[in-house]
Amino acid sequence: MSVQSSVCYCHYQNFICMLCILYCTGESSVEIETEADSNDITEHPRDDKPRPYVCTVCDKRFTTKINLTDHRNRHTGENVYSCNQCGKRFLSQNSLYQHMNIHTSKYKCTECGRCCQSDKDLARHRRSHSGEKPFECTVCSKRFTRAGYLTRHSRIHSGQKPYKCHMCDKAFTESGNLSSHMRVHKGGRPYKCHVCDKAFTASVSLKVHMRLHTGDKPYKCRTCGKVFSQSGALSAHMRVHTGDKPYKCSLCDKSFSQFSTLQTHKRVHSYTKPYHCPYCGKLFKTKKDLKSHTRIHTGAKPYSCRHCSERFTWRVQLKTHLLKSHNEGTWLTCRICQKKFTYSGNLKIHLRRHEGLKPYVCSECPKRFCTAAELKDQHQLTHSDYRQFCCGLCGKNFKYKRYVKSHFKICSDKLGVSSVL
Repeated sequence: MSVQSSVCYCHYQNFICMLCILYCTGESSVEIETEADSNDITEHPRDDKPRPYVCTVCDKRFTTKINLTDHRNRHTGENVYSCNQCGKRFLSQNSLYQHMNIHTSKYKCTECGRCCQSDKDLARHRRSHSGEKPFECTVCSKRFTRAGYLTRHSRIHSGQKPYKCHMCDKAFTESGNLSSHMRVHKGGRPYKCHVCDKAFTASVSLKVHMRLHTGDKPYKCRTCGKVFSQSGALSAHMRVHTGDKPYKCSLCDKSFSQFSTLQTHKRVHSYTKPYHCPYCGKLFKTKKDLKSHTRIHTGAKPYSCRHCSERFTWRVQLKTHLLKSHNEGTWLTCRICQKKFTYSGNLKIHLRRHEGLKPYVCSECPKRFCTAAELKDQHQLTHSDYRQFCCGLCGKNFKYKRYVKSHFKICSDKLGVSSVL
């Protein structure tokens, strides 16, 4: 059961709300949003109020019939409350009332002119100008712009998982995760897009998906103006400007700006390549690398030119085509031999060859290499028994591609499967 927002009335210094674990420091009421989807009309899960009104779609319970009615609209996608000023429609009456404040300019930012729906929204918005992060974790001193973010963060330290599944023993730190989990028991995706009929297990997923149809990108970088459809994408982008690399490898000194990049990097140490090509058996570190590789076998050409009917297997081919045929983009030129490149990474490697730089050193012998691929994908195999090619039929591994190709043909004959090589 998810929490939309709850108000913690703090009348004493250093007061901790027993319902939401919000740590307060003053004599003011603080509204917290404890979930990403603040529009969901769901009530505080830890009070003792009876909830006789049950949603037949997702089993959420409510204290009043009107709350249940508004909640049901989230499943049907029916926006029944219409603004008489701009025609925009809303799922709940409360959302419409808040929206009307935008037209009256009741809560207007004096710095940028943006009109907000409530005084709390305006206070949160002003922090985007000031950079203020008033909510500080008492354990690690990390600071947050919203109390709800601090509340969720504090559960990392406490290990608290207040949202428990009544059908199994699992517990969760956030109510949204519990709601998604409950569908494992029930099945189904109750949140359906009215444009393309795609369905989702969580309302917040539908909300993000709808931006594909509307083109809405509400998250803007204050440094360069680039806009994003998801807050997580903006957070990751901001590290380009700050240089922050919070994800550190425990096996070497490398740090990364994204968690997914760290996970991929760790496979360098373990040689783990969990994705294998069903056509030739070659193993890959990421699903993206495998998907790109399979185009060699399938002949797929997903990149199309917007100026003509040409299609291409690789993005670099499209970029080169746009430069050569349509004069779109900028060539990168080698200052030594005037050779032209479409990507800065390729030019960087090319310049190393001119300068004789070989920064990648083998840990087993004195040999040095110009690129990481030359070291890891070619040379290091001579020192190890690692087998990067796998037969997709029997699972047998091979060190070199030529061996798995001949084996694959034999194996497919034995199993009565037509060879795809």
